[in-house]
Amino acid sequence: MKTSTEIASAARIVGEHKAIELYAKAGFDAWDFSMFSMCRYDWASGKCLENSHPLAGRQYLQFARELKAIGLDNGIRCNQSHAPFPVSCPEIRSYLKRAIECTAEAGGEICVIHPDNNKSPEENAQMYFELLPFAKGCNVKIATENMWNWNNEKGHSTFAACATSESFCQHLDAVGDDSFVACLDLGHAEMKGSGSGAANMIRALGSRLQALHIHDNDCLHDSHQIPFSMAMDFDAIVKALKDIGYSGYLTLEADQYLKSFDPDDVFEGIQDLAAAAKKLADMFEN
Repeated sequence: MKTSTEIASAARIVGEHKAIELYAKAGFDAWDFSMFSMCRYDWASGKCLENSHPLAGRQYLQFARELKAIGLDNGIRCNQSHAPFPVSCPEIRSYLKRAIECTAEAGGEICVIHPDNNKSPEENAQMYFELLPFAKGCNVKIATENMWNWNNEKGHSTFAACATSESFCQHLDAVGDDSFVACLDLGHAEMKGSGSGAANMIRALGSRLQALHIHDNDCLHDSHQIPFSMAMDFDAIVKALKDIGYSGYLTLEADQYLKSFDPDDVFEGIQDLAAAAKKLADMFEN
């Protein structure tokens, strides 16, 4: 079982190029191409901000090629990517094909593209129908992901697109294409008020589950913390993955863990993440 992790959290500290080197040095097998810098979204205004990141400019494919080369030089490959979100923003929607293109250029096989939280399976399917021919031309699969909304009065999450096993399967069925698969965010699945529980959702998705976002939380908030640090039952989760014969990567999305680290000690945090990923892989294999 191979391990991977998102690169955005380390990239905020040392940049994408150095982040990939450090993840390889720590022992990860692959890296998840986080593309949020392609279109920086301001949640307060609902608009995208001015942005000078290479992914937002004309040389975006060159940047993806550079990252691929650094990874391969260090014995690590891109396994998947994450497109910008929310897709309810028209400007971000305009970048989704670019995200797929960058995925292919970096060597990734799956591009995770969120559904619109508040759209039906049929409405979200229209977006994916628009993107799938382009993705197939790039030899990239699109993965949708389980989402959540928040209820301030109740103090916990509430339903959003793909949040439950039923909704997730309805989204997959609405598209009905082998190049459209599931990325299960384990933390979202465990949040009170929205998810059906990670183990239940794994079994419901079966062979259509081809990517993961792995992190830990208190089963209430979307904490995105390092596995084995909070309340999630990874024994039950790994058993469910084994039961369905999951053959994808174990990809971490514990992007909040490195926030307290600086450039001088960030490698220690990355080693912690690698150790957690290896523990999950050992659990799967034994």
